[in-house]
Amino acid sequence: MNAPTVIVELDGRPHPMPAGATLAELVDALGHAAAAIGTAVNGEFVARGRRAAHVLQPGDQVLLFQPIVGG
Repeated sequence: MNAPTVIVELDGRPHPMPAGATLAELVDALGHAAAAIGTAVNGEFVARGRRAAHVLQPGDQVLLFQPIVGG
């Protein structure tokens, strides 16, 4: 029997994740270093320290981006 999944939209494309997965788990599953990537869900920035508590919901729109630094 297959584990339940949810479909999120990752950078504009459908992406299945196990039900109950967090944003931190998604970042890790994609092989990104947590400190090297910025995240937003449904247009709202999610800080690195809050990713583990952010459970992904069906239809969430997830955006990963490179943080911009400098001045």
